[in-house]
Amino acid sequence: MYLIAGLGNPGDKYENTRHNVGFHVIDVLADRMRTTVAEKKHFALTGRGVIGAERVILAKPQTYMNNSGQSLRAIADFYKIPPEDIIVISDDIDLEEGQLRIRLKGSAGGHNGLKSIIAHLGSQDFKRVRVGIGGKPEGWDLADYVLGQLKGDDRETMEKAYRTAADAVETMVTEGGEAAMTRFNKKPKKKKKAAEAQKAADAGNEPEATAAADAGSKLEETAAAAEENRPEGAAAEAGGNTSAGA
Repeated sequence: MYLIAGLGNPGDKYENTRHNVGFHVIDVLADRMRTTVAEKKHFALTGRGVIGAERVILAKPQTYMNNSGQSLRAIADFYKIPPEDIIVISDDIDLEEGQLRIRLKGSAGGHNGLKSIIAHLGSQDFKRVRVGIGGKPEGWDLADYVLGQLKGDDRETMEKAYRTAADAVETMVTEGGEAAMTRFNKKPKKKKKAAEAQKAADAGNEPEATAAADAGSKLEETAAAAEENRPEGAAAEAGGNTSAGA
C-alpha cells in the first residue's frame, strides 16, 4: 500500500494558489480512479483507490502547510506504511513553472511542508514529486507569491503540470522511482515564436508581436532563397546525394 499526499493549505481562499499544487494533483488522481478525497481522518481529507495492482491512500493534510508532517505520521502509523512507500507532492520555487523533479529521498530543500514531514517521520526516505511554480518576481514578497492566485497562462501551464505530475505518481507506483525520474526529470520545452508573438500582442505591443510572428517565416524564406541560388551539385556536397540507392 502507498500513501500519496499532496501538500497545500485548507480553505477556499487558498484553493487556486501556487502553494496548493499538491492538492490539485491529488484531485487529478482521484478523478482518474473515480474516487473522492473527502473522508476526514488523521488530520486530513482522505480517499482510497488503486493504481495498477497497488492499493493507495490519497491524502490532503488539513493541518496547514507548515505542519503537514502531523497528518502524514498519523496516516502512516495507522496503515503501517513505511517512509519508502510514501509519495509527497509539493510546489517548488526553484524549478521553472510546470517543470517536474522526482526524488526518492533527500532534504527538505527549504520547503516548510517537507521539513515538517521529515521531523514527524524521523526519516528523509520518502519519495517526492516537486512541481515547479517558478521564482518570485523581483520585488515580490515570497509569501505573497506562493499564496497568489493563478490566472491566465500561468493557470493553464500549471493545470497541464498537475496532469503530468499525476502521470509521474502513477509511474512511480507501477514502474518504480527510477523509471519516473528518467521519464519526468526534464525541463519543459521553450516557448515558440508564435507564443512569444501572442504574448506581445496581448500586452498591446503590436510591433513586437509582428516581429516575433514574422521571424519564423523570414528564416524559411532565407533558407529557400539560399537553396534556390545554390550552384548545381552543392546540395549533394552539403547533405549527400539522397537519390542514389533510393
